[in-house]
Amino acid sequence: MFNRITAVREQRGLSRQEFAAMVGVHYQTVGYLERGEYSPSLALALRISHALDLPIEDLFSLEPPVEVDAAASARQS
Repeated sequence: MFNRITAVREQRGLSRQEFAAMVGVHYQTVGYLERGEYSPSLALALRISHALDLPIEDLFSLEPPVEVDAAASARQS
């Protein structure tokens, strides 16, 4: 499973400790999640989605995230 927790958390200016408090887990659990060493339960995934105000499918996927190459996108336009 792949996730965007780190990117979104950092965009929001949240530390691991702050984010952990928001979702009700230990900050080390957030680290395990972000590194992909631990897959969240459905309940925890939903709490993360709610805390970050994003649909669950925007945070978690079975496929690695596709990086958008800005230059390639510009050439296609």
